[in-house]
Amino acid sequence: MVSFNKNSKSEKGCKKPNPGPAYSWPMGGWFSAFFIIPIVIIIMYSFCAKDIFGGIKWEFSLDAYKSIFAQIDGKFLYIPLLWRTLWTAAIATLACIIIAIPCGYAMARSKRQTLFLILIIIPFLTNSLIRIFAWKTILGEQGFINSILAIFSVSPKKFIGSNWTIILVNIYMFLPYAILPVFTAVDRFDFTLLEAARDLGATKPGSMFRILLPGIRSGIISSLIFTFIPIFGNYTVPLLVGSKETRMLGQTIYEASTTSRNLPLASAFSVILTLVSMAAILLMIASENKEAKLNKM
Repeated sequence: MVSFNKNSKSEKGCKKPNPGPAYSWPMGGWFSAFFIIPIVIIIMYSFCAKDIFGGIKWEFSLDAYKSIFAQIDGKFLYIPLLWRTLWTAAIATLACIIIAIPCGYAMARSKRQTLFLILIIIPFLTNSLIRIFAWKTILGEQGFINSILAIFSVSPKKFIGSNWTIILVNIYMFLPYAILPVFTAVDRFDFTLLEAARDLGATKPGSMFRILLPGIRSGIISSLIFTFIPIFGNYTVPLLVGSKETRMLGQTIYEASTTSRNLPLASAFSVILTLVSMAAILLMIASENKEAKLNKM
């Protein structure tokens, strides 16, 4: 008994320290420096007053948030902009998901996954401004489509400056962000469940909707987040293919911080954008936790 206690004590004394916390410090420092601290500064700025020289006054004020709901001649200044940004991002995201699900399924079931992955990743290697400008050459007044219409004596159409053009270009820009998470989820899915459902009398479409889609729910939610958040705060797409009537939230933040030099207002809009992003991230985390619990059962 005595020797056993000595051995146990020696084993405890020889136990190596856990280096995990030491490795987490760099990531924690990076997260604090480039995420938490900027957000705290933005929140502080949003509750400050605007300075006449374009800076801020370090005094508590709700003027920035009141400006968001301000009215001129009975019409809201920024509420229509927020609503336009929301429904534009929602339609573009929904279209991306509708396209991504069959594409991700086809990629996961194909024998040429590597080839399809390369084709999906190639757009990431091209500058986004070049890709957006390419659409201007296609949809512009002297662009490719209007040149084709002119051959058939059809008057030129104005595509640039339309909300639907912004939606179309956003779909093109962010579709890869929707396809990849769906592909990953389908690739991990157990297809014997579909075979079992069909053996029990389920139709192929029925098994897809009742078995496959719930089984890849985490991938679909990830696709929703990876597309909706960047589209909601996008700046370059509405700037290059939109107009004054199609301004979105990202443009307003930029103009408030540079042109009008209203940093509190720009910060208030940024807070709204951050809250929407955080809500989406929390939704993804909750979905993944729920799926993990179901897998353990």
